[in-house]
Amino acid sequence: MKGKYVEKVRGYIRKTPVANVSSISALLPNRKYAYTLINHLLKRMEIRRITRGYYTVYEEPSLIVYCLKPAYLGLQDAMSFHNLWEQETNPIVITARRVRTGVREVLGQNVWVRRISPKYLFGYEYFISGEFLLPVSDVEKTLIDIIYFDELKESVIKRFRGKINERKIEEYLKKYESNFRDKVLEILRSI
Repeated sequence: MKGKYVEKVRGYIRKTPVANVSSISALLPNRKYAYTLINHLLKRMEIRRITRGYYTVYEEPSLIVYCLKPAYLGLQDAMSFHNLWEQETNPIVITARRVRTGVREVLGQNVWVRRISPKYLFGYEYFISGEFLLPVSDVEKTLIDIIYFDELKESVIKRFRGKINERKIEEYLKKYESNFRDKVLEILRSI
């Protein structure tokens, strides 16, 4: 395929980490042509499918976090970003959207998708990972999520020693029910 639209789409996809059908079709005369062009680029392996309707030219499975917005990278994956975990981990996306949870294959790698209530979707910041800015839960929210998703192990708790901002975690815990808040505070005292 040749033409001004193809080059326009190729340029756009190179500039953005994740492109969706809507953003690509905005560059073209109609949506039907967008699907034709996307299929052409997929066959030529110029782009790769992250998930339904989302595409990229990069080999970074963590980019799925932009496809499941509102979302952030959390749990052990966030611990790696904060240098609290030395092991290689699969990306773990925590989202408030109603999507299928569990393991997905994204760009040839496994990615975990976990769902959380929209009222608990906070406490993340953007980290530079290679060429991208990715939303990652901060240290305090990471600890809360580990307890919330019942992934707490003694070896994990010790890694948070001296890293927790007590004022910040107390502020976060105000959004949770009292029994969960008490559980987290008890664990914090044991650190």
